[in-house]
Amino acid sequence: MKRMHVHVSVDNLAESIKFYSGMFASEPTIVKPDYAKWQLEDPRVNFAISSRGAEAGVNHLGIQVETAAELGEMQSRLGQLDGEIETEENTACCYAKSDKHWISDPSGIAWETFHTLDSIPVYGGAPEEAAADAACCVPLAKPRIKLGEKAPCCVPTSAAQGASCC
Repeated sequence: MKRMHVHVSVDNLAESIKFYSGMFASEPTIVKPDYAKWQLEDPRVNFAISSRGAEAGVNHLGIQVETAAELGEMQSRLGQLDGEIETEENTACCYAKSDKHWISDPSGIAWETFHTLDSIPVYGGAPEEAAADAACCVPLAKPRIKLGEKAPCCVPTSAAQGASCC
């Protein structure tokens, strides 16, 4: 069975935890100094928030699967779409080890399909890597720019993606 995944970047983690706990009538299943996650059954969603330097708003969307076979099925679906797929195996991200595939929709919104293998004590990679690359989480992120503005220099892209970065 699949589960919808939504990751939102927030300005104030404590206020956002309070807000979403009230909205979902449930406390987060995971709370870290820069991250919180609700693994909800009603609605069936993996909803995560983080305060790691990214612009506030939807960080990325995704589909969480329960098995490697389901991840393979999702990879096949993505392969039939018009877009570049980035695959990460046994990668460290959001306090978890996962196998995943990334693709951006026609509007540039990053979508992640992933199978969680285990939990880990750091956001991504070793603690010093996570601190040095705090905003690196979505390898195919497209900058949100307004008409006439230049793109910001710090939006992660697949070219800037490090092997251990989430």
